[in-house]
Amino acid sequence: MKRISLIVGILGFAVVSCTNSVKNDNTATNTNNKATNISAESLTSPNKKLQTIGVALGDLGNPFYNAVQKGAEIEAQKIGGNIRVNAVSSAFDLNQQTNQIENFTAANTDLIILSAVDKKGVKPVIDQARLAGRVVIALDSAVDADVDAMISSNNTQAGEVACQYIADRLKGQGSVVILNGTPMDSINQRVSGCEKSLSKYPNIKLISKEQNAEGTRDGGLRVMSDLLTTFPKIDAVFATNDQSGVGADLAAKQARRKEFFIVGVDGSPDATKAMEDKDGVFAATAAQNPAGMAEKAVQIGNDIIQGKKPESPNILIPVNLVTRENLSNYKGW
Repeated sequence: MKRISLIVGILGFAVVSCTNSVKNDNTATNTNNKATNISAESLTSPNKKLQTIGVALGDLGNPFYNAVQKGAEIEAQKIGGNIRVNAVSSAFDLNQQTNQIENFTAANTDLIILSAVDKKGVKPVIDQARLAGRVVIALDSAVDADVDAMISSNNTQAGEVACQYIADRLKGQGSVVILNGTPMDSINQRVSGCEKSLSKYPNIKLISKEQNAEGTRDGGLRVMSDLLTTFPKIDAVFATNDQSGVGADLAAKQARRKEFFIVGVDGSPDATKAMEDKDGVFAATAAQNPAGMAEKAVQIGNDIIQGKKPESPNILIPVNLVTRENLSNYKGW
């Protein structure tokens, strides 16, 4: 009987131990989650080294995003230590970009740099990444989420300098068209900057500003073709990005209209090529520095990981006006 009691006792203890083991596993999981949630503290210390960078972009078929990727790789090489840079393209699809950032987070990527395809839609995955201790920097496009830093071109300045060039060249009078784009902060800021410059000249008439060229060559061609049919005389066009401006340039050639000139924003290879074409009407572009933005993002990300926060989390990179007259001095992307 003593032996039977002993065996029963042992078995009972084993059952209790197994039950406690399950509870302990759950507790361990919760503990790990807590550790993950506060791991940002362990990721930002003087002894921490940047080892991996994930770059989530809109479309690597676009020269702008190619330049961003190259800029991140160049700065990573400068820092040294065999930092791995993984750049991915979402084709401007929110679900795909969300999955990519989730993968970066799960892979313990130290620094995530993203050009958001949807400023509101990316909030949950950004929150998740930061909760997991990842350093997240938004580049080019603002997001409706807390990030460690936001780096973009000074888009208001881009609109201002582009349309100041238009006003100066028109000597303060004429009819101007704005080729608008997909509603987003950067485009809205460019339009606002343009209107600010043109508002100083009462004899400049803004005859169209609502048409959405969608930021593409095809969109610029389509919208500009319609505007050329609607308006018998146009003096200048402000394209909110170079691709739509190149499309507008093509529309002018097809319509055999050369009484106006086009100013874009980006400083893209397509724009510089269009400016070199003496038969075209593409005259200038407010040039961004995508590689420089990415280099700055990596610099700041590395500093944050080492415990050095930037003085301001919002960093604007100036633009430069490139015209046919100074094109030979422009290094491009």
